[in-house]
Amino acid sequence: MTSYHHESIYIDGAWVPSAGHGSIEVVNSTTEEVMGSVPAGNGEDVERAVAAARAALEAWSATSLEERTKVLTRIQEGLTARMAEIGELIAKELGMPLALANLIQAGLPIADFATTAAAAAQIPFEERIGNSLVVREPVGVVGAITPWNYPLHQIAAKVAPALAAGCTVVLKPSEVTPLNTFILAEVIDEAGLPAGVFNLVTGTGAEVGEALAEHPQVDMISFTGSTRAGKRVAELASRTVKRVALELGGKSANIILDDADLAKAVNAGVSDCYLNSGQTCVALTRMLVPRDRLAEVEDLAVKAAESFTPGDPLQEGTRLGPLVSAAQRERVRSYIRKGIEEGAKLLTGGAEPPQGLERGFFVRPTVFSEVRNDMTIAQEEIFGPVLSIIAYDDEDDAVRIANDSPYGLSGAVWSSDPDRALKVAKKLRTGQVAVNGGGFNVAAPFGGYKQSGYGREYGKYGIEEFLEIKSLQL
Repeated sequence: MTSYHHESIYIDGAWVPSAGHGSIEVVNSTTEEVMGSVPAGNGEDVERAVAAARAALEAWSATSLEERTKVLTRIQEGLTARMAEIGELIAKELGMPLALANLIQAGLPIADFATTAAAAAQIPFEERIGNSLVVREPVGVVGAITPWNYPLHQIAAKVAPALAAGCTVVLKPSEVTPLNTFILAEVIDEAGLPAGVFNLVTGTGAEVGEALAEHPQVDMISFTGSTRAGKRVAELASRTVKRVALELGGKSANIILDDADLAKAVNAGVSDCYLNSGQTCVALTRMLVPRDRLAEVEDLAVKAAESFTPGDPLQEGTRLGPLVSAAQRERVRSYIRKGIEEGAKLLTGGAEPPQGLERGFFVRPTVFSEVRNDMTIAQEEIFGPVLSIIAYDDEDDAVRIANDSPYGLSGAVWSSDPDRALKVAKKLRTGQVAVNGGGFNVAAPFGGYKQSGYGREYGKYGIEEFLEIKSLQL
């Protein structure tokens, strides 16, 4: 039986004991039982990892692009060989239903390494502009700090492009869902990456994350997580004027225009909102609908929401798993209570535990209507299966409501007229917009406006984040 209790971290090409004291327990989100543990790393571990990454930088950055992309391909193949193991592990750690975990939580990291390897060929590492030779060089040692909701995917979205650019990496994964990270480290070790190019230090954000963000020998921090934590990372990083890329929160609007296929748009919108039990930064949590169609939308949304019966993510047919932790469950329930207090109309769901699921971090799939955009549930990121339906008066009003948010990560527009949908999509102040159900593209740029962060990930855009630009005047 595979043990999920890890006693070592990965530094300079070897599994070594942490200098920290104690360990961090990892809890199965469905059973509430401890399923594994990782070392509680500290600043001394960060020092060793950064020193290893710094020492490895010169040689790794001098390797050919062909050599680096071959390594990415070997990592992709190693992850593919362990795909089923990764999917089941993350289903237990996080709670995403197994079929989706296999497809998304295990599948996307594989795609990240594959698309990055392909995209590297699109980067003009050298180009002539007049009498200048413009060269792109690796930014240096990268500190990657990643979240718990799409754990291995968010790691791959940083590690793959950083390696392709010729950077070395120190990774601090979320302490909530860190177990899958050890599979990646094992795969990287077997792929023959030179010692020090990739390093893994587990621990808390306050201990390991902050040590990385303020370290003078770290050239760049790439962070994905909450806006609150992102502000702290940027503050610490500013002391050494290092580059920072932030992918933060969202409160994305789904504009359903008056000529849209209402049933299709509402069903797709509810499904998007509830993906990963709502623990998705790009979730379409605000559904904007014509005021005169509100009653129809309410009926459709309730029917769709009630088809997401919560249950064990390892059981076939489960569409809605638990949240990741007790703290996250209480956070979401408190927002549901807040919505009721502020006068939103609760259509289905609520703060009570789902019937028969008193054990596990479950929350009822919840839909509110008659939500005003100034309500807490419309302005703050809930990160749970909670949908807010907001009525608008006309197209301009819909755009105004959509943009009335501190966030700008994602959004959607539905219309029977593709040109009209595209016109509205271009008015949204957000990093990506799905038009009439357009699918997620791992090769297209991903990132936010406003307090959703800055910088872009995926494809060639993700690689460019880890490159410095130098002009040689000839």
